[in-house]
Amino acid sequence: MALFGKKNANYISSKETKRISRENRRVTGEIEKKRNRKNIPESEYLTRMKNPANVVEFDDVHTYFFTDIGTVKAVNGVSFEVPQGKTVGIVGESGCGKSVTSLSLMQLVQRPQGQTVAGEIRFNAGEKVYNIVNTPTSVMQKLRGNEMSMIFQEPMTALNPVFRIGDQVDEIVALHNPSMSREQVKERTIEMLEMVGIANSQGVYRMYPHELSGGMRQRVCIAIGLACNPKLIIADEPTTALDVTIQAQILDLMRSLKDKINSSIMLITHDLGVIAEMADYVVVMYAGRVVEKGTAQEIFKTPSHPYTIGLMRSKPVVGKQVEKLYSIPGKVPNPINMPDYCYFKDRCELSCEKCGGRYPGVIKLSPTHEVSCYRYEDRREAGWLAQVELGASGRERQQEEKGKEGARHE
Repeated sequence: MALFGKKNANYISSKETKRISRENRRVTGEIEKKRNRKNIPESEYLTRMKNPANVVEFDDVHTYFFTDIGTVKAVNGVSFEVPQGKTVGIVGESGCGKSVTSLSLMQLVQRPQGQTVAGEIRFNAGEKVYNIVNTPTSVMQKLRGNEMSMIFQEPMTALNPVFRIGDQVDEIVALHNPSMSREQVKERTIEMLEMVGIANSQGVYRMYPHELSGGMRQRVCIAIGLACNPKLIIADEPTTALDVTIQAQILDLMRSLKDKINSSIMLITHDLGVIAEMADYVVVMYAGRVVEKGTAQEIFKTPSHPYTIGLMRSKPVVGKQVEKLYSIPGKVPNPINMPDYCYFKDRCELSCEKCGGRYPGVIKLSPTHEVSCYRYEDRREAGWLAQVELGASGRERQQEEKGKEGARHE
């Protein structure tokens, strides 16, 4: 009887649900009304880059989902940059906001429930710089596919099963190049299929998606993404559904094509091996926030945030035998009712008294390396934390390196 009499902490009455729903409709209605205006002046959505060498700048971006049980803060103050011609890897566990960040850039968040409510996403299209948050849909349709493109996670769901491969690639080319004839569009499609390593391009042009293997379908998705030589390629888990050998081929292909068309890549993945191989810069996300960012060398050699350290410890190491891989204890906090202190505190093995205060600010460890952790307020502690065990202590690593160096001299 006590179990039935006790009120569940997660229970929401129908009256409260109706109140939340009304408030959500009011908030999203105001945003949609502003977005759906006709003849929006360019002054409202054109801006300037803080650094012209970047192709994208995320500046304190907030993307929320307004549900009947509360507001999910999927992206809650994200800031980072994607330099021109570079690859930026975004890593973190499922639900941390990686994909929603990229969908916010493409304006593909499911509306009206999903809305980017604050911050700026500055996109450098060359002659003009757009604040994507305020850019009208009619302008976004010209930018998507042409200036920025996305390779989705699962090619079988990204491709339409009732249309032939050629028709689906043709559509993208023809949409952004209306002056092209039908023959020129087909020629461009065949060229793109050959560029992504499909040998039988004429045959694949006439095939349906179900007639291709997973690797071939992923190559077709890459061809669609690169058809208009975009300045930015967003790759959302591009190798998750593929076997290891095909993964390596797809990564090599993306790297070579990026250099060929001189574009930037925003790579979203769980796989730290893929990040280490592909990325120039790494952004580590947790519960909708960026907890650490820096160059790939800084993140892998001196991971500083306890969450990044946990991720590094959880990956298998070649040549090292362990009974059980490390896993970060605890679980992610409820996204509808986030704590007012550091989101990782309840799972952190290195938490201190300060961690119970307000969410930690950003602390620069180097010109390119930033972390949000109270342990770095005192720089003297930074040197201590960098020696935290990552499968081998700092001293053990130094001894191993000295041993290898001595062996080489011998």
